[in-house]
Amino acid sequence: MSLLRKRSPPQPAEDIGGPLVWTFDGAFATCLADMEDALRRAIVQVGDVSSIAVLIELSLPKLQRRVVAGDVIQPAWSRFLAQLSDRYGLPSPPRIRALDREGPMVTLVIAYRG
Repeated sequence: MSLLRKRSPPQPAEDIGGPLVWTFDGAFATCLADMEDALRRAIVQVGDVSSIAVLIELSLPKLQRRVVAGDVIQPAWSRFLAQLSDRYGLPSPPRIRALDREGPMVTLVIAYRG
């Protein structure tokens, strides 16, 4: 009788389906904070930051209205992008897509390899 037990191979995290998508509207600084929170939750759910790719879509008409209403874009936007790599160690910077159409001000899409 052997005292050594065979270890079962690590099981992959439960498959959570296709890309994770969130939309955000409202004050720009609030959207950035909410996006960071959503990213943090996604990393926990996926379990491995090295398998994550991030896309951020910005509705330019909505963003322009927020600026006219008094929202300030910088330096919050630069800080947000820096925090994504500094705090979470994303393998590549998020891809940013500017949209000329109406819709949510910000859409966060997180794709991952399972």
